[in-house]
Amino acid sequence: MNIDQILDRIYILPEASKNSLKEHITEISYPKGFCLMEADKIIPYVYFIRKGIARAYATTSENDITFWFGSEGQTVISMKSYVEDKPGYESIELLEDCDLYRIETEELRKLFHEDIHIANWGRKLAETEMIKSEELIISRQFKTSLERYKDLLTYQSELLKRVQLGYIASYLGITQVSLSRIRAEIR
Repeated sequence: MNIDQILDRIYILPEASKNSLKEHITEISYPKGFCLMEADKIIPYVYFIRKGIARAYATTSENDITFWFGSEGQTVISMKSYVEDKPGYESIELLEDCDLYRIETEELRKLFHEDIHIANWGRKLAETEMIKSEELIISRQFKTSLERYKDLLTYQSELLKRVQLGYIASYLGITQVSLSRIRAEIR
């Protein structure tokens, strides 16, 4: 996806505002396995995935728990850093070679003060991210692992072709053995 498509998915900006925002966005590439964000660090950027896939995870004393996948067109953000300038909870690992768009959070904040349209775009970005978090919490609390897997098939089926099953199992909150059983049951 190109940057215009990504920005428009969040909120349609007047052309002058969009161009002003794009002046502060750079394109970068990182290899598979690169740690884009580390937990317990302030992340001074907001990223958008042009090409590739990433996962967010938290580390416990026993293992890593994957709680989010992002692919083309999605935002990669530490909301704690974005909103409060505080260290985030999550680490973000690239699961494929990735082409990303990046903007410095501080530059974005300056644009919010200069342009009401960009400020509204930023509000919509935060609202969208909040809804994603809310949906994840509700899914984990109220759906069975089978229902979560079916949702994955319905809404993010490309992940099953692009992501290791161990990460998928972690995302679903189950073991790989349980994931194998669920997959066999659905076939």
